[in-house]
Amino acid sequence: MNNASNTRSLEVDGSLLVSNPADAATLARELEDVGYDGVYTFEGRHDPFLPLAVAAGSTSRLKLATGIAVAFARNPMLLANLGYDLQLMSGGRFMLGLGSQIRPHIEKRFSATWSHPAARMHEMVRAIRAIWACWQDGTPLDFRGRFYTHTLMTPIFVPGPNPHGLPPIYLAGVGPRMIEVAGEVADGLLVHPFNTSRFVASEVLPALERGLARSGRTGADCDVSAQFIVATGLDREERERNLALARGQVAFYASTPAYRPVLDCHGWGDLQPRLNALSKEGKWVEMSALLSDELLDEVVIHGSPEEVGERLRARAGDWCARVSPVIYAGD
Repeated sequence: MNNASNTRSLEVDGSLLVSNPADAATLARELEDVGYDGVYTFEGRHDPFLPLAVAAGSTSRLKLATGIAVAFARNPMLLANLGYDLQLMSGGRFMLGLGSQIRPHIEKRFSATWSHPAARMHEMVRAIRAIWACWQDGTPLDFRGRFYTHTLMTPIFVPGPNPHGLPPIYLAGVGPRMIEVAGEVADGLLVHPFNTSRFVASEVLPALERGLARSGRTGADCDVSAQFIVATGLDREERERNLALARGQVAFYASTPAYRPVLDCHGWGDLQPRLNALSKEGKWVEMSALLSDELLDEVVIHGSPEEVGERLRARAGDWCARVSPVIYAGD
């Protein structure tokens, strides 16, 4: 893979991060005006769907994506409704991005069921599509799975064919099995921002290929959208300050057991339990101090605005169709 010679068109998505969902209209319009190709929300302090509903009315070109909504906090019927309606409201610009989250959040934050995450996600995508097929094509709803059953759809609940078609479904994955699921059933893979070039090449892309092969599909059937942590600024002091902020975010990700494979890929796996123990004590400064500059350089794209643009293109290589920078920058 020769990143330097890559000429593939790369679409760039901005973060629709607002303190009030009502403000999404203004921010989305600003991002559209400066040339972003899309915007994404995530399951944080606010619901990820509401800001996109607001943004749909203030923009005309931007793709609108959840990046991600927590799938297991919802059920296929709710997600089918939300996806259909946002596709309708946006005139066909919505992308349904789903992720599994980790077990403590599903059980303790959402009071929902956690079990067999890869198999459950595989079934969830098929269930959503079965519901959409009922609405779009009139196919009788008769989905009977291990985790989800949908067999009732009376006419009063059928919105009918969506004039803009159905939205694509993207799945987030870090572990190999979830990445394979994306290759098997999704329209796209969302690569977590805690990634490195080596991890993508040795773990992510091979797993995606296995999933595609298992379902008889090719790379043309499943786009890849990747998030990258970016730290920049107009002068050295500002860049160093923002890199320190990014270091704290990387330390948080590295403390999570589910993300240890990224560290293992570089021989840094022993760092994860040390960081995890410190996180439980709330020692966030000490966590950041444990990260080497080498680790930070592998994960974070940093430098001047001109440098990060070039480095972002290089990291995306020829395997990525969309990039979603998570930017630490000055005001």
